[in-house]
Amino acid sequence: MSVLAVVLAACGNKQAIHTVGHTEGAYLDVGGLTYQVQISRVLNPSDNEDRGYLVDLPLEQRELAPDEAWFGVFVLVQNTNEQAYDAAEEFEIRDTQDDRYQPIELGPDNVFAYRPGPVEPGDTLPAEDTAALNNPSVNGGLLLFKVKNFSFDNRPLELEIHSPGDVEPALATVDLDV
Repeated sequence: MSVLAVVLAACGNKQAIHTVGHTEGAYLDVGGLTYQVQISRVLNPSDNEDRGYLVDLPLEQRELAPDEAWFGVFVLVQNTNEQAYDAAEEFEIRDTQDDRYQPIELGPDNVFAYRPGPVEPGDTLPAEDTAALNNPSVNGGLLLFKVKNFSFDNRPLELEIHSPGDVEPALATVDLDV
């Protein structure tokens, strides 16, 4: 048996941990859960579908500045472990010039909003019976950001996912398609 075969055989019993995604769709491990960005895109408030994603914005966040755009990141969270873990509450988008953006907290009437909480073994967030997971366009919970237009020129935009508490791995990043 060659040395390479021995090394590969020894590694075969461990599941790889992934904390960096170079494209959307990559499975990322954070705090005991697996995250996948289903899609990210600029949202157009004049578009019928996109208008539904902008429901129940906080009053102070409803208006965009002339140099801003709505940007949606739709995330699916899965628990493939044998115990419950809390889903991430902290996300951040960063451009190549280190400009940073935090998601806007959406009100309870937004059925597409990402809602952190415990994810039981075998479950997903959003749950299977929700509009957010069953929407064929997005299949995930919405993280909504106001992004300065110049940041779209400073790509790739990178989403950081921070683990709640002290469960490792504590941080994962993924490049977003724009």
